[in-house]
Amino acid sequence: MPKIPENIGSKYRFIIIAAERAKQLQNKARPKVKVRSTKPAFVAIREVEAGLISFEIPQAEQVPEGQEGR
Repeated sequence: MPKIPENIGSKYRFIIIAAERAKQLQNKARPKVKVRSTKPAFVAIREVEAGLISFEIPQAEQVPEGQEGR
């Protein structure tokens, strides 16, 4: 079971970040950790666990009151 860093805070966010990083690795990005496996998903999980992947949480867009559903 992967160790989820505190700055991520959610196992779902962890998986999304690792999946996006795995896509980058499949598209020839260089790994940031040395591991025996060459599988992009495994490498991505280890990178996220090590805190080597930066990410940004987008803020929800505020809808003015009375404008919902338009």
